Amino acid sequence: MVRVRFAPSPTGELHLGSARTALYNYLFAKKNDGKFIMRLEDTDQERLVEGSLKRMLGGLAWLGLTWDEGPDIGGPYVPYIQSERLPIYKKQADELINQGGAYYCFCSAQRLEVLRRVQEAEKQITKYDRACLNLKPEEIKAKLEAKLPYIVRLKIPAGQTIFNDLIRGQIKVDNTSLDDSVLLKSDGFPTYHLANVVDDHLMEITHVIRGEEWLPSTPKHLLIYQGFGWSTPEFAHLPNVLNEKKTKLSKRKDGEAVWVQTYQAQGYLPEAMVNYLAFLGWHPKDDREFFTLADLTKEFDLSRAQKAGAIFNLAKLNWLNSSYLRHLPVSELDNLLKPYYEEMCASYNQAPRDTGALTELMRDRLITLASIKEHASWFFRPQVELNTEIIIPKNSTPEKTLHAIKSAHHVLQRLTSWTSQEIKDALEVLVRPGTFSRRDILWPVRLALTGEKESPDVFGVAWVLGQKETLTRLAQAESLLAD
Repeated sequence: MVRVRFAPSPTGELHLGSARTALYNYLFAKKNDGKFIMRLEDTDQERLVEGSLKRMLGGLAWLGLTWDEGPDIGGPYVPYIQSERLPIYKKQADELINQGGAYYCFCSAQRLEVLRRVQEAEKQITKYDRACLNLKPEEIKAKLEAKLPYIVRLKIPAGQTIFNDLIRGQIKVDNTSLDDSVLLKSDGFPTYHLANVVDDHLMEITHVIRGEEWLPSTPKHLLIYQGFGWSTPEFAHLPNVLNEKKTKLSKRKDGEAVWVQTYQAQGYLPEAMVNYLAFLGWHPKDDREFFTLADLTKEFDLSRAQKAGAIFNLAKLNWLNSSYLRHLPVSELDNLLKPYYEEMCASYNQAPRDTGALTELMRDRLITLASIKEHASWFFRPQVELNTEIIIPKNSTPEKTLHAIKSAHHVLQRLTSWTSQEIKDALEVLVRPGTFSRRDILWPVRLALTGEKESPDVFGVAWVLGQKETLTRLAQAESLLAD
């Protein structure tokens, strides 16, 4: 059975690249009737961030991803949190030493620092000089009995390490380029190199699908498998997610834009995010652009994953999200917008109102759910803020504008049916050569109703506001121009 895992470190928020990796693991598992495992890699205790795990799992759940085993739901290989598996790593490190694949290192931090500086000064590759590799058994025993602090290092053998990557093909690495990396630290915590290999083996992971930043470490991991005499999983290293400058998307360079929670808070739909994330490093067989999670599960194939970095294009995400919003039923979209409507009601001390018509009017203008606050505040404001310099059309006069608004007030007041079409017909009756142009009428009426230069067409705005509120706002504009 196919078994894959996503193993985040709770050191921050859920990164877009991490979410993409989790999605690919999920899709690969579901496509192959396998299992998707969630595992927590928290061995770097100094970098842990309180609440990070909860937010990461929440972000994945928001995207619609579920897992078959994990720290929150358990499973046959508990525990799924590395800090709770320390005795396992100690036992396996001892076993690897006994089999000749690792060794004790008693070098002090001071000696290692001096070694690094010397190598840098001589422009050498910085790597451990194996000072402890050939310690005699009795020397090791004496140091252990004296309780001297130690770490466990991987013993890199001579030769080459060759492996096949499902995305990148065959890769060959000369082992002389590899360092004898630390496997077990002096505090008893494993490094990623040991912990991920041990856990992947014991949890029967068949495919390791992860970011390309781990590609240089893969030869070391294969040597650990070899040292234990274990069979190896298959590897697939996904391309990095890049910003529009084609450098790796990072908090330092790109700020909050790297976190999934940023897009969740801004009102992007999870369906649109999943659709977009799937295309960051993969493409389908055809030219389709819209895929549900179920569609992706059927279509996903690692052979269509790309090697080159995937550029995160916010404009494309915005287009995709706005498309999803436009295709939602009005009632469903109205329900999703309710929190934003309630926020605007509260800010203007307004009682809750029916917003179905507003949602229908604004649907095609939305990029995200939160963007409703930019486009629809006019609906909730009890008093429209008007500026006489703005409300008067170009090449018109205050007197003519006042006359236009009064005329609009008069014809709209007489309507007995309040629809966009009826409103349009009534206002366009006022447009006559030598009297009013369309701009003479529609510009000041729209400004009187919204106070904004950019808004939906005046007929839709008036329909949404209702006849009573429309006439009230026109009267307010009349008073302003009459003063």
